[in-house]
Amino acid sequence: MPVLIRPKKLPKPANTRGFVMYAGPSVLDRQPIVVIATMKSSNDKTGDMVQVWILRSDIDPVAASKIGADISICGNCLHRHFNKGACYVNLGQAPLAVYKSYKAGKYPAFDPQLHSRYFTGRKIRLGAYGDPAAAPYEIMQSLTELGSEHTGYTHQIAGKQFDPRFLSLCMVSADSPKQAKKYQSLGAKTFRIAAEGDKLTNNELQCPNQSTGIQCIDCLLCDGSKRNIVAVVHGSRAGNFRTAIQA
Repeated sequence: MPVLIRPKKLPKPANTRGFVMYAGPSVLDRQPIVVIATMKSSNDKTGDMVQVWILRSDIDPVAASKIGADISICGNCLHRHFNKGACYVNLGQAPLAVYKSYKAGKYPAFDPQLHSRYFTGRKIRLGAYGDPAAAPYEIMQSLTELGSEHTGYTHQIAGKQFDPRFLSLCMVSADSPKQAKKYQSLGAKTFRIAAEGDKLTNNELQCPNQSTGIQCIDCLLCDGSKRNIVAVVHGSRAGNFRTAIQA
């Protein structure tokens, strides 16, 4: 006669705060980088999306920015702190904390058989810090397949190493209306930063988080396929925004 047995539990990793999705050379300059997905977020703008960080694996993000080594993960983005730009990311907060946890061994290497279930049904933000196109396309594409929906941004479309397949995953960052129009002609959906009071073109929409307060986790227009978005420059370094690039 059959008897009841206790259901088997799926194995759990020692720590599920995040996973190392890739560790290897940057596509941009072949220097060592790491891609880390963290599973919890209190970010008021994005909501509780899986956050994907692209970092130098050998230098903490604050130090990397000071010496320009962040070119490995941001390319030559004019908004980098190294370029005295307006990037809103506070490198001494979340990026540094993620880096320290990585160096302390708190993120296991991603194993699809053990860990895929932690991404099931989740919405994923490619590039909480760092440019997704600094990593191989296959890494980011597989990440989007693990979850349900995603957002992502890349500033690398003009770079020699840019993989055009990223146009299917990411918004392309544009630094002026003219540049946005050029990238849109190549099939990209663009994300443009502008100063308060600037005009939108006919095919652009202001970031709904700024206009209505909706979180990214519920909006999801920035998946590289829906709309061209414009956001008003924000963050503690907004005063560094170079309005001349809007011409």
